[in-house]
Amino acid sequence: MARYKDYCYGQGKMIPISFRDQILPGTFEYTLSYLIDHELDLSVFDRRYNNDDTGRPAYDPVLLLKIVLYAYARGIVSSRQIERCCRENVIFMALSADTQPHFTTIADFISRMEGEIVALFRNVLLICDAQGLIGQEMFAIDGCKLPSNASKEWSGTKAELTAKQVKLERAIRRMLATHRARDQREVSAETEEREQQYIATLKHQVKKLKAWLDAHDDKPGKTGKPRKSNVTDNDSAKMKTSHGVIQGYDGVAAADDRHQVIVHAEAFGEAQEHKLLQPMLQATEAHFAALGEETLYKKVKITADSGFHTERNAEYLYVHQIDDYLADNCMRSRAPRFLDIDKYRARSREEKRQWEGGPDRFTNKDFRYDPDQQTCLCSAGKALYSNGSNITINGYAAVKFRAPKSACRPCELRSRCLKFPDRTEVRQVAFFTGEYRKPETFTQAMKRKIDSLMGRAVYNRRIATVEPVFGHLRNIGLERFTLRGRKKVDAQWKLYCIVHNMLKIHRYGAEFG
Repeated sequence: MARYKDYCYGQGKMIPISFRDQILPGTFEYTLSYLIDHELDLSVFDRRYNNDDTGRPAYDPVLLLKIVLYAYARGIVSSRQIERCCRENVIFMALSADTQPHFTTIADFISRMEGEIVALFRNVLLICDAQGLIGQEMFAIDGCKLPSNASKEWSGTKAELTAKQVKLERAIRRMLATHRARDQREVSAETEEREQQYIATLKHQVKKLKAWLDAHDDKPGKTGKPRKSNVTDNDSAKMKTSHGVIQGYDGVAAADDRHQVIVHAEAFGEAQEHKLLQPMLQATEAHFAALGEETLYKKVKITADSGFHTERNAEYLYVHQIDDYLADNCMRSRAPRFLDIDKYRARSREEKRQWEGGPDRFTNKDFRYDPDQQTCLCSAGKALYSNGSNITINGYAAVKFRAPKSACRPCELRSRCLKFPDRTEVRQVAFFTGEYRKPETFTQAMKRKIDSLMGRAVYNRRIATVEPVFGHLRNIGLERFTLRGRKKVDAQWKLYCIVHNMLKIHRYGAEFG
């Protein structure tokens, strides 16, 4: 019969641990600890504390920053989980020198970081530049929409939220009436307690709604209609994503194309990205100006997808002489691989007509237009009269003709000539002369630029520059924002981007890679 060595899980063992020896060269925790101890200026945190003469000594921001950044790099966001790691994980013990800060201390340190986060981000960016990780050839800008610590069920305009309050009050009155009606009957104590707890919850929600409605007004929208507010976090917004509608923030990042270092990051409570390009460009320029680079956009190209495209943004880029490649919604359809798409569209329309069994309606080609005599005959041989000989349609000069009522109303070909013969009175037709009259817009100039061979080559580098950044941030655990309020969420977004940049220093830095 086989014999095995005796063992017992109940035994204990005293193991001497040197915290310095746990942080080994070549590991990320070593790089993180070295950068914070020797490269980062953390004096910006000193103004938080006013305990020079009185008060309890505070935890050193060096230790708190080390454990927070290391936890974020391992996908640990919860302050309670970070506290537990400081008690149970030897690496966290080594980074924190076994000080074991309480989770409230960690949460307070993170949530109050909006005053120091910009200086901290720039400090890390300076290290990346010194390590040669920023090429300053092309920056790609894009956004990643993530849920916030707020429910979309508590979103709506002031009128919608008022209606929600009335609905909750009606539910409370109905439940109370039900209780009074059955006072004479016996009910279990468990059922009574559960219903009383539910009523208390509804009353709390009504009180919360009423307090918010008394203190806030609707957020104005672009078209004049009010935007949806949120009772829990009014800085957040409802956003459409590939996973459905969420209540959250848009974390926007500008990444350098050499090693995907994030040169600027900012979180916005905006569902659309149209307004976010200019603040991103200005803040990025401010970062490099603080680092001593005064002529950033004279040598750096900027790429951004169609979510940032507007005529105003195209004008801003032209006025400030920024070499930008800003995609529009139809850029992909103008690619060389789609040059023959009209052939397939025409075939599809023809097949649809045959499948529906409808008539083959007349087009402009079925009208006989004489540009010299300025006359036009329809398919039935009736003459149309000029309805505008010098008009402009979408910037192009055109000549317009209109059929007379006496000829068009009794025409037997009316069903083939008009799409809606029962609603449309007469047929109108326009012929373009080929002359372009409208001055070129900034959007059209951008289209010419991005459709060029050089423009396509530069823009095609965008997806390989900024998209891997968001993939990496999700891989290390960024699935949602855990704080509330734009300033706090923005600080958390920058913290994640600092972790990303530190990992780039660890992997590719001249002294660490």
